[in-house]
Amino acid sequence: MKRTIFDTDHDAFRDTVRSFCEKEIAPHHDEWEKDGIVPRDVWTKAGDLGLLGFMMPEEHGGGGVTDFRYNAILQEEVTRIGASGIGFVIQTDLVSTYLLSHATDEQKARWFPGFCSGEIITAIAMTEPGTGSDLQGIKTTAVKDGDHYVVNGSKTFITNGINADLVLVVCQTDPAAGALGFSILVLERGMEGFERGRNLDKIGLKAQDTAELFFDNVRVPANNLLGEEGKGFIYLMEKLPQERMSISVVAAAASRRMIEMTLDYVKERKAFGKPIGSFQNSRFTLAELHTEATIGEVFVDESIMRLNAGELTVDDAAMGKWWTTELQKKVADQCLQLHGGYGYMTEYPISKAYLDTRIQTIYGGTTEIMKEIVGRGMGI
Repeated sequence: MKRTIFDTDHDAFRDTVRSFCEKEIAPHHDEWEKDGIVPRDVWTKAGDLGLLGFMMPEEHGGGGVTDFRYNAILQEEVTRIGASGIGFVIQTDLVSTYLLSHATDEQKARWFPGFCSGEIITAIAMTEPGTGSDLQGIKTTAVKDGDHYVVNGSKTFITNGINADLVLVVCQTDPAAGALGFSILVLERGMEGFERGRNLDKIGLKAQDTAELFFDNVRVPANNLLGEEGKGFIYLMEKLPQERMSISVVAAAASRRMIEMTLDYVKERKAFGKPIGSFQNSRFTLAELHTEATIGEVFVDESIMRLNAGELTVDDAAMGKWWTTELQKKVADQCLQLHGGYGYMTEYPISKAYLDTRIQTIYGGTTEIMKEIVGRGMGI
């Protein structure tokens, strides 16, 4: 089914992104997987092409275009080459929306130019060792002390955690205020007491730096408060649908990529004297996956347009997130099965895709949490 949401400007942007991915990412990604991190110069090269700040105001070096179709194209093209270690999505899809909505003019002048150029890499720190999807269980504290906040606590599973220069940290500023006791403070590289732990060893997404962060009496200037004190949890609830939308985009693109690589494989691989794709089981399996992937793409494309119009609901984003990521898991498993024993070998891309897939139903809110959101939206 032909996709209809993109116009000629989007096509031109896709050409630029695809060229960048094939030149600057694809030849090096295997090495980055071994290193466990992506070098910073990839970010500045992306910034030079306008791939990181297209949504930011022109006066700060951005493109001044807030259209999530561009975000989707960037993620689709990175996913198309299997570059799961590139943390651009955190910058373009998550952090950007918080900064655009809540940064002061002074903060914009201070942070936006580096954000757009790739000289400033960003992260957002919600998850804690004892707190996953239950964001109201966050224990990291920020106590006001004159014109500073003193931050104590820790975060874990933070994407871009090693490379990040700015980290949006969700913390308690008033433990007695419940959901209205959370705020977002922007911590900067080099602040005394702000330490990074190990680069976590994951089963997939090997090139992506995912880290522990520790805060020991970090003095953060009060003018690094993002938005209003006590509104942090509200901001999270407002922005989580876009995060989940972004995950859905990657899930749909990854599913399509796995189907295509498996289709190529079953046409070439022979058993009993003929291509394994000619067996009915192979045809039926791929026909089912192709159909479901197409349905997922239609839902994702419609959700992108709803997001652009300001109409994407929390429930719609949750439905898309759980369904597309669970489909991605199914596609990964069945496509690996069609590869047979070779699918279990690391030199075949399907094995990496299989491992990279598993996190998708966990971060951004687990499948179970997504279903809970949808169920409550139904009044049950």
